[in-house]
Amino acid sequence: MLVTPRPGVNRENLLKTLQSVHTDAYNLRGGGAARNAYERLLAYVEWTSTAVRMLANQISSGDLDHLVLTGRYRLLLAGLVGTMTSTEQPVQRVVNGLVSLELDERVADFEAAIKALQGQIARWSAYGHYVAPDTSFYIHHGDKLQDVDFGPLINVWQSEVTVLVPIVIVDELDRLKESKDKWVRWRAGYTLAVLDRLFADGPGRARLRAGDVVPGPDGLTRSEVTIELVFDPPGHVRLPSNDDEIIDRALAIESLAGREVTLLTYDTGQSTRARNAGLQVVKLSQDIGEEPK
Repeated sequence: MLVTPRPGVNRENLLKTLQSVHTDAYNLRGGGAARNAYERLLAYVEWTSTAVRMLANQISSGDLDHLVLTGRYRLLLAGLVGTMTSTEQPVQRVVNGLVSLELDERVADFEAAIKALQGQIARWSAYGHYVAPDTSFYIHHGDKLQDVDFGPLINVWQSEVTVLVPIVIVDELDRLKESKDKWVRWRAGYTLAVLDRLFADGPGRARLRAGDVVPGPDGLTRSEVTIELVFDPPGHVRLPSNDDEIIDRALAIESLAGREVTLLTYDTGQSTRARNAGLQVVKLSQDIGEEPK
């Protein structure tokens, strides 16, 4: 499973914490110093408390429920004040079996989470700069998606720029294809057509434009631009506001990539919310023309 780091969480610290909690669960699964099933149950509940304390400020509450505070944990916790305290052999056998089953699954789930996080860190650590245009950018920017020179927007000329497209933006563009505004309808349809062509063979990182040299006395090298769809993680529940969801996805990638993601927007409200959340923002504007008489 893929855990979702909270905004600002250091990816290496999170990985070390997951590995530490996993090691404790692995050792506990072997029996540890417990003399009987009830002592083993107490040791397991103590492990959950420690795991929550270590992880609560680093991963989402949903991830914490999946990794630690499971349904079986609640069953075993309730048993501490019920019949599971009995020293009768059948009760001890049931308690030991439930604890063993739960610890087996905790060890497996933490192993999967560690592997997934390591894969995501490797994936997002490629050299370059990340930008996340919001929906307003695709509609209102003077250049169409394939023609945009993203480098100067973030003051970059040589290193690769990767455009991140959270899937919620694709959903918004799909809805805007039905807009009454002809320009909005056309731009939404055009952008979706470009994305459909680039990712026809499946998700991944696609080249939007190769790097080249800008004519002139300085001969500046213009950045290569790649583009990537950012899908919702399994089990992810979107935020009520699409603007907040876009910010949340950008912040999650920042934690995994260990570098800034710059939001590009024409929306004043969106730029204000993004800055407040800690994102780097480039607020673009259009010429509003003369004051109406």
